[in-house]
Amino acid sequence: MRSVTRFSAVLLGLATLVAMGCTSKPPDSTDAVGDAETNETETNEGETNDAKTGEAETNEAETNEAKMIVEKKSFGKTEDGTEVDHYTLTNDNGLKVGIMTYGATITSVDVPDRDGKFANVTLFRDSLAKYIEDSPYFGCVAGRYANRIAKGKFTLDDKEYSLTINNGENHLHGGTVGFDKLVWKAEPNFEADGSVSVCFSLTSPDGDQGYPGTLTSTVTYSLNNDNELKMEYTATTDKPTVLNLTNHAYWNLAGAGSGDILGHELTIVADRFLPVDAGLIPTGKLDPVADSPMDFTKPEKIGARIDQVEGGYDHCYVINESDDEGLTLCARVVEPTSGRAMESRTSQPAIQLYTGNFLDGKISGGGVDYQKHFAFCLETQHYPDAPNQPDFPSTVLRPGEKYSEVTVHKFTVQEK
Repeated sequence: MRSVTRFSAVLLGLATLVAMGCTSKPPDSTDAVGDAETNETETNEGETNDAKTGEAETNEAETNEAKMIVEKKSFGKTEDGTEVDHYTLTNDNGLKVGIMTYGATITSVDVPDRDGKFANVTLFRDSLAKYIEDSPYFGCVAGRYANRIAKGKFTLDDKEYSLTINNGENHLHGGTVGFDKLVWKAEPNFEADGSVSVCFSLTSPDGDQGYPGTLTSTVTYSLNNDNELKMEYTATTDKPTVLNLTNHAYWNLAGAGSGDILGHELTIVADRFLPVDAGLIPTGKLDPVADSPMDFTKPEKIGARIDQVEGGYDHCYVINESDDEGLTLCARVVEPTSGRAMESRTSQPAIQLYTGNFLDGKISGGGVDYQKHFAFCLETQHYPDAPNQPDFPSTVLRPGEKYSEVTVHKFTVQEK
């Protein structure tokens, strides 16, 4: 069994974020972290993703007082020899979230059903090599610009920029080599609120995929004992640019690879959505969802009307504004057989519903070929193609400004 580096939450205090970077050493925590470390054994590029198969060392508390931990292990190397690390966050309730530095990618989210049985509820690939070979953005951070930019062009301050084209005639999820295909730096953090987290950071140079400005980004994944998985995004730039970050997890609350998600009951707190053209570029209109198959304002099975939507759901919903302080409730999903439920809140103005329409059985994980509609995505974000749509909320980031967005997914169980 390979050795891991384990960080215990005992005696650890506030984690800090310094100058857009990450640090894992809270005040007076040197001894606690140092005593928990062990040597790692390197793995090769094709190593099996043991975080899903259960072969990795058990994430047990080292004392009864310290169940919340972060584990770190090697996940392999990229083709150019860059080491990729894998982190597992575990809370006191046994929930586990796996994340690797390649793409700041979530590889697993293990949550219980109403009988206490745990299952990974997000699609995954079995090894780093498989992620590199072919992964339709499973669990990654999509950027610099999540979703589509029409024809890969936009104008900012009277200058036109041309981006890489990778989706028909359009630019998708940051281009040919987006943030999903880069290795991020990572540091484990222990928050004052009792959550455990890992902060990932990445610097994208001026001109990367055609975007202006050197962009420094972080995403922090944290897990608390309320069974909330928080994703916090920050970024700064040295030139005016556009930015739209999201996480692209593929969810199946019955368990990854268990079948399609058409029986999941979905609520989206949105009275309007963005209609799209044949290339899935917004037309510029905001249409009401009422009296249409786009309406999820009340719980509805995902598959109830999907046949009425050409190609399946791949649409951006405008989240209803709320007078409540803090994050806005945007979606809730229940898988009725297992009872697993996920509630999502965000600071973002929109959420993209995607129902795995392009999965075709050619990609697998855990010995299962992922077929059409084997997962759904709920990608909190700004509007697609906003750089070319002046009536949409702006996605421009300028020097001296700080991009900051938060999304929280809370996992619960609905009793019969």
